[in-house]
Amino acid sequence: MNTFSRSEVEMEFPSHFPIKVVGAAHDQLAQVIHDIILQHDPSFSMEAIRANQSRTGKYHSLTLGVNATSREQLDAIYNDLKACELVLWAL
Repeated sequence: MNTFSRSEVEMEFPSHFPIKVVGAAHDQLAQVIHDIILQHDPSFSMEAIRANQSRTGKYHSLTLGVNATSREQLDAIYNDLKACELVLWAL
């Protein structure tokens, strides 16, 4: 099995970076995620969010892309997403 640390993964910036967020079904989930991302990527818009509902309707998954300018920016985005009580996980 190959293992690698995060610091070994090469990324080029700036780049378009996809993020997947799953959260409890909530009317404001997309808006809350938009507001979080907007703090880190001023060019981000609601049109960049694709939303799907689970079969049971209990969860929503959001797929979005950000204009990543640095690893630190991505770390900050993921930290803010993890801190959001509506977010179950983010990839």
